[in-house]
Amino acid sequence: MTGLVATAEIDIAAPASTVWQALTDPERIKQYFLGATVETDWQPGSPITWSGEYNGKPYQDKGTIIEAQPERLLVLTHFSPMTEQPDLPENYHTMTYRLAGDDGRTHLSLSQDNNGSDDEVEHSRSTWQNMLEALKGVVESVPA
Repeated sequence: MTGLVATAEIDIAAPASTVWQALTDPERIKQYFLGATVETDWQPGSPITWSGEYNGKPYQDKGTIIEAQPERLLVLTHFSPMTEQPDLPENYHTMTYRLAGDDGRTHLSLSQDNNGSDDEVEHSRSTWQNMLEALKGVVESVPA
């Protein structure tokens, strides 16, 4: 990872298989990630896009799936044109989701590298913590 890293973590009362499904099912993602429409096949090397509306403006973020180990690890790149930075490799973030757990509980951590300042780290950490809390709510509200 490069630059400053933002990290968010949460414990979820569900097995890793259920959390993984919520991380990779476009319909579930829409429920906890600002209504975003996600398109990808989750295979390493494949593109991924997130599209929707944020603060009244349409957006389409993009990236590439780097690694996908079901129920354990998901690594992808992410670029948002809304940052008004040029679409260059140095302006992409690497997002790393790590799942660990047992006894029907999962610890999920999410890190985002390549933040340019401590303020960006805190903004990213807060954004991702809110997203993880929303994911937890969606996952834990589903009957087993």
